[in-house]
Amino acid sequence: MIAPRAAPSVAVAGQAGRFPVHRIFCVGQNYASHAREMGSDPERQPPFFFMKPATALLADGEPLPYPPRTHNLHHEVELVAAIGRGGRDLSAGEALAHVYGYAVGNDYTRRDLQALAKETRRPWDAGKAFDHSAAVGALHPVASGGHPRRAPIWLSVNGVERQRGDIADMIWDVAGVLAELSTLFRLEAGDLVYTGTPAGVGPVGPGDVVVAGIDGLGTLTNTITAPTVA
Repeated sequence: MIAPRAAPSVAVAGQAGRFPVHRIFCVGQNYASHAREMGSDPERQPPFFFMKPATALLADGEPLPYPPRTHNLHHEVELVAAIGRGGRDLSAGEALAHVYGYAVGNDYTRRDLQALAKETRRPWDAGKAFDHSAAVGALHPVASGGHPRRAPIWLSVNGVERQRGDIADMIWDVAGVLAELSTLFRLEAGDLVYTGTPAGVGPVGPGDVVVAGIDGLGTLTNTITAPTVA
């Protein structure tokens, strides 16, 4: 008989308890600057989504073994919203009341496999949903810090800044993202939503120290290590 796995969870700033994670949704190209660098038109189209398994979570301070079948692993710093109360077909005015808290995230991407999927019109799973690909820092509850609406978002590799923007630059803000997502899926307590990345994404390799941050939400640090040998 196989023993059940422990439920994936995320640390909560200032608390001993943890936030149990149900699903991970991600928004594609939600900053105009990043859409342009990826060769897309940043006109305000409805946001589109992809998913990562909850088992892909990577905590602050944990190493990221360089994943297999890629030669182009990229970083993507993101604001992450954690859902504390479920709901379907939410309006933008209702959506923020369903948010438990926020964190810094890093949507690691096997860019070469994602590019191949785009070229062949196949799903993005191999490029986005691999082990340890959903890095996330400690959650900061709304009850103690409110909803961040304008804050610098940035990422450095080995102390050299690669990405910088402001969460106010999102094409769709958190309320708009959640309202649209709730028309496709019933949001449930425990869902995490990665809300997109600004321009400056780029490759990382073994030995690199990646630090992501959002003012008011702390930082998220992961070191890329050598590939895991079976």
